[in-house]
Amino acid sequence: MMSGPGHAPPGDKENQQWYLCNTEQLCESLQPLFIQSYLDQGTRIFLNNSIEKSGWLFIQLYHSFVSSVFSLFMSRTSINGLLERGSMFVFSPEQFQRLLKINPDWKSRRLLDLGAGDGEVTKVMSPHFEETYVTELSETMIWQLQKKKYRVLGINEWQNTGFQYDVISCLNLLDRCDQPLTVLKDIRSVLEPTRGRVILALVLPFHPYVENGGKWDKPSE
Repeated sequence: MMSGPGHAPPGDKENQQWYLCNTEQLCESLQPLFIQSYLDQGTRIFLNNSIEKSGWLFIQLYHSFVSSVFSLFMSRTSINGLLERGSMFVFSPEQFQRLLKINPDWKSRRLLDLGAGDGEVTKVMSPHFEETYVTELSETMIWQLQKKKYRVLGINEWQNTGFQYDVISCLNLLDRCDQPLTVLKDIRSVLEPTRGRVILALVLPFHPYVENGGKWDKPSE
């Protein structure tokens, strides 16, 4: 388990309060597994870039106009991919290493990032792997992933490649897919059985829905 950035230096107490977790609210079996994250350099860079971009008035007006027009026939995710915006931040390189208890030089064979979006989180993990595979539904996001030279697998292909993965990441995906239980079963079936690890990220409270042509539907599972 891992929380968002906490343990900020003195002067960042406001940010620290946003992300501290009361571990007493967790069940006893989970409390010793909890890893408190922190506001490190990588997180600061992402936040500062986001704040800077939010102040670009004309760009924001352009994005708003394009979103309004394209939302008639494109999903929000695909619009974000077209505009090259909406990048997700889950962890910095240092936080990823701390979560997996690895050093900066650690290497393994295969990574699979399910629902990789534009690949910005994949970019944090991929330096530790010889082969990086990704999946994504949105055509514009697939375009972004291909520009980053990742190996894109179809949503019904990654389960049937004939090989296994050392790490499978499923970040903020289970609450946005139609068959989350099936995804979890498939993950288990292709994970390397002796050393494989799964990284799951969920937005809490859990409110699942599926984006379907600009509409929001309940998942079938």
